[in-house]
Amino acid sequence: MTVTIGDRLGWRDIAQVGEGEALALSPAAEERIAHAARIVGRIVESGVRAYGINTGVGALSDTVVDRRSQRRLSRNIVLSHACGVGPLLAPREVRAIIAAQIANFAHGHSGVRPEIVSNLAAFLERDCIPDVPSKGSAGYLTHNAHSALVLIGEGSARVAGRPMHGRDALTAIGLAPLVLKAKEGLSLVNGTACATGLSSIALARAARLLDWADAIAALTLEAAGCQLAAFDEAVLALRPSRGIATVGASIRNRLSGSGLVAAALARRTQDALSLRAIPHAHGGARDVFEQSAETVDRELASVTDNPAILGTPDNPIVSSEAHAVAPALAQAADSLAIAIAQIGAMSERRIDRLVNPLVSGLPPFLASDAGSNSGFMIAQYTAAALSNENRRLAAPASMDGGLTSGLQEDFLAHPTAAANKLLSVIDNAEYILAIELMAAAQAHDFLEATAPRARGTEEIQLIVRAHVLHYADDRPLAGDMETLRTLLRDRSPPADI
Repeated sequence: MTVTIGDRLGWRDIAQVGEGEALALSPAAEERIAHAARIVGRIVESGVRAYGINTGVGALSDTVVDRRSQRRLSRNIVLSHACGVGPLLAPREVRAIIAAQIANFAHGHSGVRPEIVSNLAAFLERDCIPDVPSKGSAGYLTHNAHSALVLIGEGSARVAGRPMHGRDALTAIGLAPLVLKAKEGLSLVNGTACATGLSSIALARAARLLDWADAIAALTLEAAGCQLAAFDEAVLALRPSRGIATVGASIRNRLSGSGLVAAALARRTQDALSLRAIPHAHGGARDVFEQSAETVDRELASVTDNPAILGTPDNPIVSSEAHAVAPALAQAADSLAIAIAQIGAMSERRIDRLVNPLVSGLPPFLASDAGSNSGFMIAQYTAAALSNENRRLAAPASMDGGLTSGLQEDFLAHPTAAANKLLSVIDNAEYILAIELMAAAQAHDFLEATAPRARGTEEIQLIVRAHVLHYADDRPLAGDMETLRTLLRDRSPPADI
């Protein structure tokens, strides 16, 4: 399937391109891009002073650049801004960033030539992935610059997975290095494409994670002999929340007809909060997810270049503004990171209830031969460590602050840092939930003779056992954890109805 840019894209579209879908522009989008390029061309001809076109950038915005030097300015901006460090971003993340950048250009207020956009689209179509370091961006700039390096035949990339110099990568996909014109260097490093692309990937992963969190929690609730009355629709409706209602319905559907739940009826007056409050924590995360997704979609609908090109070639308007700054996007990523971290923290507490013989009613640490076997004792340690790391990562990046560019950029919103941090939180939460899934399946193995599972949880149990076997201290648990984490990351759970 090809994702086509008409008026606008949403985060799901960007995530699909990240996963490998092609990207195309509608004729209307192509004309908008060309129109803005014609305006920039007229400004260059007339010599009207305009930021980033015939002036320096940042703290050098009042320095005039003569016409002969404007192309050199564009190239130099790309070279000087490619300051990223650290591990490379994953290919799907780079693809999503490029898709978000093309979407920004397609609004028709950037002033880059159509060739810039068509070459970026060719990167996606022909599997040319620029090497983009993950660290070094206080807001934007550095990540985009590393992709732009390849456009001009510099930097490095992977073509069909093969590493090569940027110029060789262009040759491999049938392109020649571009000579950038006025403003194009600035447009290529500018805007919020990096944070928006990364956030779109995070949303896609978070959506799948939240569905798995509900399914895994249902398996644990059944193994723990939960009191399902706390999940009644009328009871949960006392706290109005679409997220709570969604999670409550999912739990009820998955546990419908459970013999284990029926056998545990009235065993306790109420369950521990890590069981009873699942709709509240998971539902709260879903509500935050919806708000964050709306913010990312609004970012994709926005022009995030500075300056913005408006008007016509005969009446050009260059507006120096702050649309490349994205406090709302940073806040959205921070909020979702907190919500996902809380999901992981609650999951870790449920793991402890499954392995802890003081409360589980199951063999100690779910060991097949407690004493000579340690079972899931240390797997719970791993979950606790990851939950604690997420607690640290949940500190808001949007409040980091900082001063750059000789006091010209004296406020930083840090949306890229927030998005990267969110992805790290999701990494950890996937592992925690994989451990809970593994432990819950082991608990159910010990309950086989007690009563039948619900149809909804039986599906989950069968999926787990199709990937990993019952654990008897006969192999390293790390391999099982990786297997189930991959399952959670790449596949959605079966429907709950």
